[in-house]
Amino acid sequence: MTQHQAVNRQTFDQVMLPIYSPAEFIPVKGQGSRVWDQQGKEYIDFAGGIAVLALGHCHPSLVAAVRKQSEKLWHVSNIFTNEEALTLAQKLINATFADRVFFVNSGAEANEAAFKLARHYAITKHSPYKTKIIAFKQAFHGRTFFTVSVGGQAKYADGFGPKPADIIHVPFNDLDAVKAVIDENTCAVVLEPVQGEGGVTAATPEFMQGLRQLCDENKALLVFDEVQSGMGRTGKLFSYMHYGIAPDVLTTAKALGGGFPISAMITTNEIAQAMEVGSHGTTYGGNPLACAVGNAAFDIINTDEVLDGVAKRRELFVSHLNKLNDKYGIFAEIRGMGLLIGAELDGKLLNRAKDILQASADEGLMMLSAGSNVLRFTPSLIISEEEINSGMEKLATAIETLLAK
Repeated sequence: MTQHQAVNRQTFDQVMLPIYSPAEFIPVKGQGSRVWDQQGKEYIDFAGGIAVLALGHCHPSLVAAVRKQSEKLWHVSNIFTNEEALTLAQKLINATFADRVFFVNSGAEANEAAFKLARHYAITKHSPYKTKIIAFKQAFHGRTFFTVSVGGQAKYADGFGPKPADIIHVPFNDLDAVKAVIDENTCAVVLEPVQGEGGVTAATPEFMQGLRQLCDENKALLVFDEVQSGMGRTGKLFSYMHYGIAPDVLTTAKALGGGFPISAMITTNEIAQAMEVGSHGTTYGGNPLACAVGNAAFDIINTDEVLDGVAKRRELFVSHLNKLNDKYGIFAEIRGMGLLIGAELDGKLLNRAKDILQASADEGLMMLSAGSNVLRFTPSLIISEEEINSGMEKLATAIETLLAK
């Protein structure tokens, strides 16, 4: 038997594809909103696995769900259905506009399914030429070739050869720009209600309601990517619920499994009928292990206690950020919704998000950015007041240290 060598951060540079540049420390254990690295150093977690760990690390209910299901049934494929998937589908349907659910494993796969559905529905119901997808600059929808092409960031999509055609990008929150390009050949308008990677920008109510109207007038589907903004992140189960409208198709992932890979695309009966047996598929999607965890996470997140607590926690974060700004003048804007918070940098810290993440890690704080100039906060929805205060103190120290250099 070969002896495994001890692994550290240098091992990453030797064995992994060079597409990430991870932090210098390696987390090995998490509990709630605290994490410990290989050396035993403790961190407060404001990153939440990029909006995935809605209930923090190793929540007892999720641990129990994995343990229980792992001794029953892991995988049956799409040749069979299973109780956990059907139960989770019922919960999603009962809580939303939707009538039908399709489970996959990641946000990109859910979006891939949504975009294929939108095209197929338009082609089969209306016309073979009704294929145009309108999406938005700075949007992020995943890394498959189709989803990265619909995403509005050239840096992720260029350099891989010819892209899927008939995708148009216009500025976010600009209804006139959409009006200028939407027509009878548009099959879908696709957006994140709160752009995540693109800088944590929320859609305005006028924009959302205008899009719904434009889609209705042009027989196009309104598709919401709620991979990051969904599952309680904005203080409602899905962020579309803040706007008084419903989409035709919605995708959710990240927090749906609280850290276990699972995603879903949900839609109405009428639109779902465009698909037939064999028109799309997935090997692992809807597997009983993932759905068991999804059920446990859903039952906790979709409660008044958790959802109502999001606004209170946001207020605390924003008041800390405002105090920091009063003292140092480093933020141009605090934006987003609920516990999807973006702080746009200004002054001496302009475009220094990466430096702040490094300085925060030194202080024992796990942070995120959205591009080079926005700090992004996506902590657990149930992070304690004490952990917020402690983490913000660490951020303040990190910023003081940087400004003193």
